Amino acid sequence: MTSRVTLITPATNPSLRQARFDDGATSLDNTGALHARAAAGSLPSAARLVTSPSARCRETAAALGLAVKASGAGPAGLDAGRWRGRALDEVGRAEPEALGEWLADPSSAPHGGESVKELCERVARWLDAVAQSDGRTLAVVEPDVVRAAVVHVLGAPLASFWRADVLPLTATELSGRAGRWNVRLGHPLRPQES
Repeated sequence: MTSRVTLITPATNPSLRQARFDDGATSLDNTGALHARAAAGSLPSAARLVTSPSARCRETAAALGLAVKASGAGPAGLDAGRWRGRALDEVGRAEPEALGEWLADPSSAPHGGESVKELCERVARWLDAVAQSDGRTLAVVEPDVVRAAVVHVLGAPLASFWRADVLPLTATELSGRAGRWNVRLGHPLRPQES
């Protein structure tokens, strides 16, 4: 049995443009919504559709024309604790040691939320469960979920998490069977040709 998972990153929103820790409630900006609508119909059919619970992921799925049911909850992005909604440079000025520790140590969570290690473990459990299903899963998920999935499927060290750039509105495809995954990284979603 071959399992296929296509991870779609959300279109842009103000948090992304301002380098903020997303608060989960910030909607897509006009440009992001326009690009997502233009790419509607560019994805393969799937047996399952899921989305991270953030507004930007749900709105991207809707703009892409994906009818995700209420039961289609995918993994949430990293819980940034008290840093949620704050700009990265603001956190860097206010808590430089804590930010440095968090970026250097995957098991650190000085913000009171979730560590990168915990996120990677949670995403690995989700991905391993999805691997038991035949057919394709389309998942509109946060960029950090994509990073965690790539770290898992490649068996990469947790320190490599921050070395993967994940662009908005791209697809990362995973396919696997018998406990082995292959990965096709971040190709952009293209508007449908008329």
